[in-house]
Amino acid sequence: MRHAASWCLVFLCWAHAASGAEVPLNDAARAALQRGLAFYHHDVASHGGYVYQYSDDLSKSEGEGETDRETVWVQPPGTPAVGAAYLRVYERTRDPAALAAAKDAAHCLLQGQYCSGGWNDRIEFEPALRAKQAFRVDNPKAGRRQKNNSSLDDDKTQSVLRFLMQLDQTLKFQDRPLHEATLFALDQLLQAQFPNGAWAQVWTEPADATRPAKLQASFPKEWPRKYPGGSYWEFYTFNDNNISTTIETLWLAETIYGGGQCRAAVERAGEFILQAQMPGLQPAWAQQYNFEMQPVWARKFEPPAISGGESQHLIGTLLDLYLWTGNRRYLEPIPSALDYLEKSRLPDGRLARFYELETNRPLYFTRTYELTYADNDLPTHYSFQVDSQLSKLRQRFEDLKEATLEELVRRRQGSQRPKKITEEMVRQIVSGQDQRGAWVEEGRLKYHGKGDPTRRVIRSETFIQHVDVLSEYLQQAATPAASNRQK
Repeated sequence: MRHAASWCLVFLCWAHAASGAEVPLNDAARAALQRGLAFYHHDVASHGGYVYQYSDDLSKSEGEGETDRETVWVQPPGTPAVGAAYLRVYERTRDPAALAAAKDAAHCLLQGQYCSGGWNDRIEFEPALRAKQAFRVDNPKAGRRQKNNSSLDDDKTQSVLRFLMQLDQTLKFQDRPLHEATLFALDQLLQAQFPNGAWAQVWTEPADATRPAKLQASFPKEWPRKYPGGSYWEFYTFNDNNISTTIETLWLAETIYGGGQCRAAVERAGEFILQAQMPGLQPAWAQQYNFEMQPVWARKFEPPAISGGESQHLIGTLLDLYLWTGNRRYLEPIPSALDYLEKSRLPDGRLARFYELETNRPLYFTRTYELTYADNDLPTHYSFQVDSQLSKLRQRFEDLKEATLEELVRRRQGSQRPKKITEEMVRQIVSGQDQRGAWVEEGRLKYHGKGDPTRRVIRSETFIQHVDVLSEYLQQAATPAASNRQK
């Protein structure tokens, strides 16, 4: 009975097709969406959560590693990404099944919140593995050695918070465990911010309040050419755009909860970006800085260097900060950074991920992780050369620089343009769904060994994309303008 409404609509579509008449695309899209939601929520989910991909028969699964039914994944496109997709479907269609699935995903995530307030890459439900984690809901005993590492790496904690906050708002803040856990996470994230506005990649306790609040970035006199090891995750970091997603998350928190604390944290983070711009002929940004505000090693393939990738993203973040706040200080570093990066492009127009400090020579690694200037023996797991976004960034800078305050307000308040959804896109998604409601595609499981025979997989990322298209199509079709066009 739990899928009665969904299967009734599906049956009507099948009956319509069996009669030889073409099923109206709206009906087919709605049936496919409902079947897809039901399959993913009831058949794929474990403890209300998800991982990256599954074998066609759901007997095998993996995130960034092999998993079983007692492990769910946090890092996108894991549980918060799937949960956020459910929530978007609900906001567009008001389908209560989508809201129920979103709530289940959220309460799964509450089971993985650390006592330090955030989340890491996965949540364990198997009792022996769970006992090694300081999950807040388990009320761990003081003094017991357990993992308590809240992480900002790869949008882990941030993606959870954005989903939980938006669901909290949708539920009018009436789900008490959800509301309380979300506010606790926000408070701990704020306490993890250093006085200069930076965050480390990982925190287990509040940041050291004795660190300087104002210290401009500088070049080290020398730096080791071989990876020195050490706890790099304790330093100030831009790696993998962590601070950008954190700023985005806190700005959303300010719009939902108000109070000014999150806005103040965003502005402190903006000040850190300004302080971290390197001086002289390389006015861009490194991935990682020590407490003296000098670039340092992160992982064994991330040397102290100017980063073409993170620098581009930080320019975009500064533009966002200007759009949100109207403070022109956030525009000041951008022209010199753009000029420098344009001069640093590789012959093919791309940017190196790393440029040597002061010499500006592109830096690479061999497959044995030896530092080199050559790009002919690169490890394959990491992007050592990145696409240039400089033209788009410069155009956006010029547009915002000339905008009046009234125009900035309109842009802040204006909704994003809806994606262009074509009927052909919808038909392909509908026709690609099997009778269970699954979208199965060719692929392999990365972490099950070379001998694994799986050749057809079900991916959370694909599910998210498909339900987004279907729900956006149904929403757009329901607008008065769409109805008039159909007439």
